[in-house]
Amino acid sequence: MAGARQEVADARRIVVKVGSSSLTTAAGGLDADRVDALVDVLAKHQDKEIVLVSSGAIAAGLAPLGLERRPRDLARQQAAASVGQGLLVARYTASFARYGRRVGQVLLTSDDTSRRAHYRNAYRTLDQLLAMGAVPIVNENDTVATDEIRFGDNDRLAALVAHLVRADLLILLSDVDGLYDGDPATPGTSRIAEVRGPADLAGVSIGSAGKAGVGTGGMVTKVEAARIAAAAGIPVVLTSAVHAADALAGGPTGTHFLRTGRRSADRLLWLAHASTPQGALVLDDGAVRAVVERHSSLLPAGIASVEGEFSAGDPVELRDGTGRAVARGLVNFDAREIPRLMGRSTRELARELGPAYEREVVHRDDLVLLHP
Repeated sequence: MAGARQEVADARRIVVKVGSSSLTTAAGGLDADRVDALVDVLAKHQDKEIVLVSSGAIAAGLAPLGLERRPRDLARQQAAASVGQGLLVARYTASFARYGRRVGQVLLTSDDTSRRAHYRNAYRTLDQLLAMGAVPIVNENDTVATDEIRFGDNDRLAALVAHLVRADLLILLSDVDGLYDGDPATPGTSRIAEVRGPADLAGVSIGSAGKAGVGTGGMVTKVEAARIAAAAGIPVVLTSAVHAADALAGGPTGTHFLRTGRRSADRLLWLAHASTPQGALVLDDGAVRAVVERHSSLLPAGIASVEGEFSAGDPVELRDGTGRAVARGLVNFDAREIPRLMGRSTRELARELGPAYEREVVHRDDLVLLHP
């Protein structure tokens, strides 16, 4: 335990995620004092590079638009996010300025970052901001990313950003001081100090709702985010915002998720956990074996059928004959093109249709297994 906590204390590049409930008043508006309290902790660590993934845009936009609570319909959620994002970043700008620190706003969508060129650009931007001494303030682009409203209050986004920037540590801050073995409000439950792997969570009941009513993330999304990061080789501390200083210092606070895997290819983590498949390709048994067992590219000959409408470059699911998704990848052809390619060799297609068709439908570098 001591060695694991020392690893936390020694982390140099850290992603800190804070949820809406830790930044808002009881009425749901942005709480400047709570923002300042968080910044007071983060800004003091001049020796560390910190990326802040911050929820709160929708919450910050409620009061200016005359809304008493988070709306349920997508259009008003996105309107609130549009108004609130500027207010949120302005508050962070003013707060960090007290310490002579600058911030940079980075709005991401999962669709953008599952594509190779966009992924590289996102990394370069974040890395350059850190190199120049700025604090990146990252949020999902609520106004255009329709999937964000169900994304988990940025918990999963934070895990993916931690992997993107090659962070040494992910800290998830919320309104609960860690993961408990039951409802924290029930007498007799206790905080789980350390999670070494999935077996440590067997039999643990994890709730699904946040407390404050202004965000979407509950403990389920936080544990899922911790699992994603830990499996990608990044340790995680889950605790409350009031214990942020202890978490950064490697103190005995919250729940510490130990690394359970090695760092994988950066973009593939986004493809597996953040992309939204636009359709599916059903494979024959031989193609399933080639993709799953030999990690081969998917060729036209192994496709049995096509489902959905998608364009070249879109993420699609690869399914076996039973309908089970075995992989996810970026497809090289439009859905309307694939039926005439199915079951045929690339050499035959090149002779008939031209050299542009002598290629994979999904290249292995753009493919990730869902059940490795």
